[in-house]
Amino acid sequence: MSAGVKAFAPASVANVACGFDVLGFALERPGDEIIAKPGDTPGLKITKITGDGGLLPKEVAKNTAGVAAQSLLDSLGRASEPISLEIHKKMPFSSGLGSSAASACGAVVAVNKLLGNPLEKKDLLPFAVLGEQIADGAYHADNVAPSLLGGMVLIQDTQKLSWCRIHTPKGLLALVIYPQIKILTREAREIISPTITLAQHIKQSSNLAGLILGLVNSDFGLIGESLEDVVIEPQRAKLIPGFAEVKAAALDAGALGCSISGAGPSIFALFDNSLKAEIAQEKMLNIFSARGVSAEGFLSAMNHQGTYIC
Repeated sequence: MSAGVKAFAPASVANVACGFDVLGFALERPGDEIIAKPGDTPGLKITKITGDGGLLPKEVAKNTAGVAAQSLLDSLGRASEPISLEIHKKMPFSSGLGSSAASACGAVVAVNKLLGNPLEKKDLLPFAVLGEQIADGAYHADNVAPSLLGGMVLIQDTQKLSWCRIHTPKGLLALVIYPQIKILTREAREIISPTITLAQHIKQSSNLAGLILGLVNSDFGLIGESLEDVVIEPQRAKLIPGFAEVKAAALDAGALGCSISGAGPSIFALFDNSLKAEIAQEKMLNIFSARGVSAEGFLSAMNHQGTYIC
């Protein structure tokens, strides 16, 4: 076993407007760092957490990174392997950017590397999903899969965790605006109606198919026409003060589309031009500032690497 390894796990944007719980992509930044080292006593232990403001538990069974890593060790028949984990949070909590998913991904990649890479990275997905489930109570992979594997990922079957990576056009950029208001993923899921109309189903299905086709064919026009969420966004928009105004500013600046990232409160917009994205960022941040809401922006190309050892 090596002296220790560090993994970087990127933030991610889930849903991508019309792909609720089945579509997500990885960002280049921000992200979390997880360090795995040989421990002094049998068993997995979380020895250090930074950047969390004292909010995260060090108890393995209650921590997303801990649960993910322990489930991996259990599967390998090495449940009592002496390993210490350090979790360095370098992205905001409850931001809609897959914070818990990033920690889970970083943990499984770091521990797997420490053990000599007994599994391929793609085979670590089930363990990372179990880790994130601790955070929001739902079993879904639209944050975990892109954070772990990189790129734009479609979850074809959540229970089987069957997935495929979708081509993204060169020059496609993501702008994420994070307003510093608190929205818990559990609460954001609870407000969603369990039923939709036939018209909503038809429109949402058409948008998802159009978005995927637009991405595969590098058709920015079709991407823009398809980046519309007629089901989830209308229900969650009320949780974000000024959302409609901020979205309008992004579209006015030339965004292909704009919607809520994951459960929010972060808002993402896709662009085919960095200048448009920079102009939109300034306008969107100014709107939140005028409302007395602190916010920060991240402009990123698609991250095709996912979680990696650094």
